[in-house]
Amino acid sequence: MAVSNEEEKRREQRDDARDVHEASLDWRVVAEHPPDDYRVFTVQRHEALHPLDGSRRTFSVLRAPDWVNVVALTPDDALILVRQFRHGTRARTLEIPGGMVDPGESPVDAAVRELREETGYEARAWYPLGVVEPNPAIQSNRLHTFLALDARPAGATRFDAGEVIARAQLPIAEAGARVVDGTIRHALVIAGLFHLRELAGAWRRPSAARLAALPGPLAPP
Repeated sequence: MAVSNEEEKRREQRDDARDVHEASLDWRVVAEHPPDDYRVFTVQRHEALHPLDGSRRTFSVLRAPDWVNVVALTPDDALILVRQFRHGTRARTLEIPGGMVDPGESPVDAAVRELREETGYEARAWYPLGVVEPNPAIQSNRLHTFLALDARPAGATRFDAGEVIARAQLPIAEAGARVVDGTIRHALVIAGLFHLRELAGAWRRPSAARLAALPGPLAPP
């Protein structure tokens, strides 16, 4: 039976996909160049060999400290949020508290510090929700998200010199709707909220049984 040109093309595409799948996907780094320092991150170029044809290509990688995000719930299940101006988009965003892990600091210690500095709140219990890679195509760092339960005001905020932040709250039951309508649009914030939604099974505080499946509660300083 004759095979049409279209069918032949589909077969070739399947063969190409199988060949790539079966080949090694790892590029071998053969040279690294000194990084350029931009304060909050460095940009490092490295050269690597193509896994299929051996050609040499140059890539740029943003190297930055790990980050933390905090999904903090008050005793009455309000989500603690922060609103600030972001220079990348030149617009205000509604986010959960978060920031960089300082040298020598553990991720949970950084999360406790960021919640306190950005909102003035402290929490009774802390649980790790998950870790994601913000953009593995060009970044080397990771984002750690923590759940902070029964957060209450504990003092004044302590913003960094370049921060201007307004605190806000939202019933956790409304968080999904605010993602859908675009009120919350920061991708890493949405990832953190997804971790909570998957743990709890709905837009609510996780039950004690579901929390028992997590490491913790952690004991930050």
